[in-house]
Amino acid sequence: MAQLTLNLVQGAVSFSFSEDAAKQLQTEIAALMQSLKAIATANTGAGNRPVKQESMEYRYTGDVFLEIFCNPNIYPSPFAAKILLTLRDDRIRLTSEAELTQLIEDLNIFLES
Repeated sequence: MAQLTLNLVQGAVSFSFSEDAAKQLQTEIAALMQSLKAIATANTGAGNRPVKQESMEYRYTGDVFLEIFCNPNIYPSPFAAKILLTLRDDRIRLTSEAELTQLIEDLNIFLES
């Protein structure tokens, strides 16, 4: 397994992550992006009320437990969206925020290497 580095709002974190898990996370993010785009499109129309979209909850269990959560209903566009990230093992727990666009970039870099 390779090391995935996620750049957070303040700092970064690296951990072992599989290529299959990265691809699954990319699929989850693609669905989240569709939800965010649906909300942004509804907000541009006069008098349109956006339809409530499902939150993204991704979980990965390997050497560490990774959970990524995003509620698309609170962001006006995909570029404003942030994710809540929890990374833990038996010795440490890290909870932080990251920008969705940065997560996408970090995943792309990981999969290209």
